[in-house]
Amino acid sequence: MGVQSLAYVTFDIADPAYWQDLYTRVFGMQLLEREDGVIDVRCDEMHHRLSLYPTGKDALRSVGWQMKDADDLLALVERLRGMGLDVTEGSPELCAERKVYKLFRFHEPFLSLETELVAGQQSEKFAFVPTRGIAGYKTGPLGLGHVVFHTHDVDGAVAFYREVMGFGISDYMAFADAQAVFLHCNPRHHTLAIMNLCMGRQTGDFNHLMVEAKDYDDIGYAYDIARDAQFPLIMDLGKHSNDHVHSFYIRTAGGYGVEYGYGGRLVGPDWQVNYYDQPMLYGHRWA
Repeated sequence: MGVQSLAYVTFDIADPAYWQDLYTRVFGMQLLEREDGVIDVRCDEMHHRLSLYPTGKDALRSVGWQMKDADDLLALVERLRGMGLDVTEGSPELCAERKVYKLFRFHEPFLSLETELVAGQQSEKFAFVPTRGIAGYKTGPLGLGHVVFHTHDVDGAVAFYREVMGFGISDYMAFADAQAVFLHCNPRHHTLAIMNLCMGRQTGDFNHLMVEAKDYDDIGYAYDIARDAQFPLIMDLGKHSNDHVHSFYIRTAGGYGVEYGYGGRLVGPDWQVNYYDQPMLYGHRWA
């Protein structure tokens, strides 16, 4: 019993045109617009991986974690309720909106995160149609990618995700005033990273979302597109020390980052947990 992957992420957005341009021009993703103005974003065989809600602000809305099946989902719900957390079942309307078989939601206290647990994410019969020539995204059983958050209680958050949500530790890192713990729930090096209150961040602040390309050239082309379109960068092209991802980071209108990467390491049964004192092997210069 435990989380299997990152199923999806939902966001509030202020300017739909900006986000449509970012996800299509830079990332080549496919947009599915609903009648109510919400925009679903597709990058693989699933109906969608991102949902954008035009609310007049830019902020993370919720994170959806995929469970193996409905039995594992219900078992985790009971465990969370046994801890005193208020876990509510998603309505049929919400399940239809998220395109999942079953859903429960709760407010996770350590990262102050609106959390959704789902079973049975909808797979589409029609192929993903990118908006420019890309090889696609490395998802499937590895999930959408990874997310990174800040908290005042790193130890408490790590214990919760290990002991309750079923994650394992991949690596530790500390540099300057930053500390981070990287956690996996499948072979992807990390699906979640938890950081301290560095860089002026507060508990619950969202640092970034990472999506992983199937081909290195895709991130190279996207890097040029982002620079030519003057999307502000957080870090330029480089390679991480721990997961070996080659990537760059865009600073979005919401203040958080979207990392576009390639070539991440996979965690296996003989994985050795290491400590790193810098986030990059080369590149990743702060913009």
